[in-house]
Amino acid sequence: MNLHEYQGKEILNSFGVEIQRGIVAQTPAEAVEAAKKLTEQTGTGWHVIKAQVHAGGRGKGGGVKLAKNLGEVERIANDIIGMNLITPQTSAEGKKVHQVLVAEDVYYPGDNEPEEYYMSVLLNRATGKNMIMYSTEGGMDIEKVAEETPHLIFHEEIDPALGLLGFQARKIAFNLGLSGQAFKQMTKFVAALYKAYTNSDSSLFEINPVLKTSDDKIIAVDAKVTLDDNALFRHKDYAAMRDKREENQTEVEAGEKGLNYVDLDGNVGCMVNGAGLAMATMDLIKQAGGEPANFLDVGGTADAERVEAAFHLILKDPNVKAILVNIFGGIVRCDRVAQGIVDAYKNMGTINVPIIVRLQGTNADIAKELIDNSGLDVQSAIEFQEAADKVQAVLS
Repeated sequence: MNLHEYQGKEILNSFGVEIQRGIVAQTPAEAVEAAKKLTEQTGTGWHVIKAQVHAGGRGKGGGVKLAKNLGEVERIANDIIGMNLITPQTSAEGKKVHQVLVAEDVYYPGDNEPEEYYMSVLLNRATGKNMIMYSTEGGMDIEKVAEETPHLIFHEEIDPALGLLGFQARKIAFNLGLSGQAFKQMTKFVAALYKAYTNSDSSLFEINPVLKTSDDKIIAVDAKVTLDDNALFRHKDYAAMRDKREENQTEVEAGEKGLNYVDLDGNVGCMVNGAGLAMATMDLIKQAGGEPANFLDVGGTADAERVEAAFHLILKDPNVKAILVNIFGGIVRCDRVAQGIVDAYKNMGTINVPIIVRLQGTNADIAKELIDNSGLDVQSAIEFQEAADKVQAVLS
């Protein structure tokens, strides 16, 4: 589950990580009030207005701007709230901005020049250990840094049995070229960041940039946080942070109906039971000259109600030119699935795209007879290749 910047910062701050403080606003008027309150709390004279969407690169799309007075706060908030923000990490349509974060200005003048660093915590699946990845090149595209100057990307792996050790935090601060008070602050920052990552059951914490201020404070100016869905039962307060407006609405609807659905860009809808079979079915569609329009696992209880819900989800996509139903009847009997397909088809009325149904397993022969004798515009298949040939035929 992805979080907004302000939500990620709340988690970070709860574990002792210093953050750029801010207040969320839903309207330009709220943004002005937030700016006034923030000035009272922090003394900041300028404010940074940040679009809150689940995407990086917001600054490049005009979603992060500096306001030097309350009039600019209102104007900028009015421009950003409601806009479709297009960044390198969004679709061509962009993402609609529903709220902004009014944040304090942390690039104030002082004895030293502010410096930006990159830091993230994630799992290295190759070694089974958590890893802190960091660089002196903060505020930039880390992919570009890794490609053009890989020697500026550092990694520190943490043994899960030991946790982050003191010398590792000091090593990170040293590699970032810090000394004195900034060195001490960075070691505390790293320790608190790693604690936040592990204790919140996250799969990613990415801070870009981590800022060394002009008076040698170390703070998180941004926060990209992804929580592990499988651990949300332990964090009810984090689960409540979910913003469904930022997610694919068809996928949200599928989750509410207990279906595993992922929206794709193809032209052949898939309805399958079992994730492995679903992946194989997507390969089958590719080999037949099509492109899968979705990943859809209906699970082991493919009754009429569930099948009808799956059809509705698939047909929401106007790009779907055919539907392939591929069910293996192990736990569920094929004849029950076939009857569910027939009932769902009749309940929905006319379906204007060809449907190919492959049922294999328990009572597959009875299921084929039910489909063939239903009088509906549904083609049945037994073998994988037969289903592929029929998909190819309806697409050509």
